[in-house]
Amino acid sequence: MDPAADAPDVFDPRIYAEGIPYERYRLLRDRHPVARQEEPEILGWPAGPGFWAVTRHADVVRVLRDHATYSSWLGATQIRDPDPADLPFLRRTMLNQDPPGHGRLRRLVARAFTPARVDAFAGRVRERARTLLAAAREKAEDGAADLVSAVTDEYALLNLTDLLGVPAADRGLLLEWTVRVIGYQDPEDAPAPLLGPDGKPLNPRSPALLGEMFSYARELAAHKRAHPGDDVMTALAEAGLDPAELEMFFFLLTVAGNDTVRSAAPGGLLALADDPDAYRQLADGRAPMDRAVDELLRVHPPVLSFRRTAAVDTELAGRRIRAGDKVVVFHASANHDERVFTRPDRLDLGRAPNPHVSFGDGPHVCLGAHFARLQLRTFYEEWRTAMPAPELAGPPRRLVSNFINGITRLPVRVSGRRG
Repeated sequence: MDPAADAPDVFDPRIYAEGIPYERYRLLRDRHPVARQEEPEILGWPAGPGFWAVTRHADVVRVLRDHATYSSWLGATQIRDPDPADLPFLRRTMLNQDPPGHGRLRRLVARAFTPARVDAFAGRVRERARTLLAAAREKAEDGAADLVSAVTDEYALLNLTDLLGVPAADRGLLLEWTVRVIGYQDPEDAPAPLLGPDGKPLNPRSPALLGEMFSYARELAAHKRAHPGDDVMTALAEAGLDPAELEMFFFLLTVAGNDTVRSAAPGGLLALADDPDAYRQLADGRAPMDRAVDELLRVHPPVLSFRRTAAVDTELAGRRIRAGDKVVVFHASANHDERVFTRPDRLDLGRAPNPHVSFGDGPHVCLGAHFARLQLRTFYEEWRTAMPAPELAGPPRRLVSNFINGITRLPVRVSGRRG
């Protein structure tokens, strides 16, 4: 009998619409830390060959750090296999590359994404949080508002477009592109899928669906060369990238840069609404804000999973893995591993140390982590200054996705006495 025959399913994107499946993760960590998972046809997307689910913190970190064994380049980084015709295109982005090629691209964009450049936007980020929260209070119906549509979608998008140097008139395009790429598994959140000649949905990361974004990236880069500013797109336009590399950087920064905070900010507030005692510690200053931000990221990681492909035959947690097998790490499970975190089910805003993997690990650790933390810290600071203690005014809605830990609706009370 297969030793993992009783391993619970953590693949089906519909599971995550009900919440992160912590009990399923715990069973996998305890009994099958590297478990075989099936990939049936779901939501109109074709079946796949299956994969290994990695759920313990130590094994997740091992996979993320060992690029020679577990490759991002061989099959890209999403659970679902890309169309073979799209794979060369997907490999242009550093997310889907391995060292040493990955390192060259990362160094180029790191020079554009410096902490000093990010910190220069701190004042604008704070004013934006203050303005959006005030507007949500003013426009609230019956004292409540959907935090996602009223505040956090726009907060994440406008902060990113400021950093990139995208003109105000074009900012809605970035949100549209993000929703198409990130929300493709969700029947409600995503636009209707575009179909290929065979009548099947096109992969949202295929060249056929990204042409508009890439054309815009080229036009914006040309504008920045003629009219440079102190922004990331100017730095990228002047970095000596070839056109394909520039396009893929714009794609990566637009989607990943936007959706990290777009997912984490409402997720963190939902966690605080579920634990009023923890929020009181934050509101009265007993919980250090920097630690609180990381704890909220631990309990609500923006990304649920990332895929690698075994480059060689290997063994992980006693399971034999063949070259070519898909190996998928589950960040939310690693962040709740009892072997690393004391009482992981408890929201501990002063938790230290806190080695969560919400921003990944190894060569692909999130390049925008500093910018994300700045935005989240500012958002929570402005909330505790001006808003009532977070309280749900209706059920939240989660994204149907096994990739992004998204909140698509979060009705909360926004009127009432502060804190």
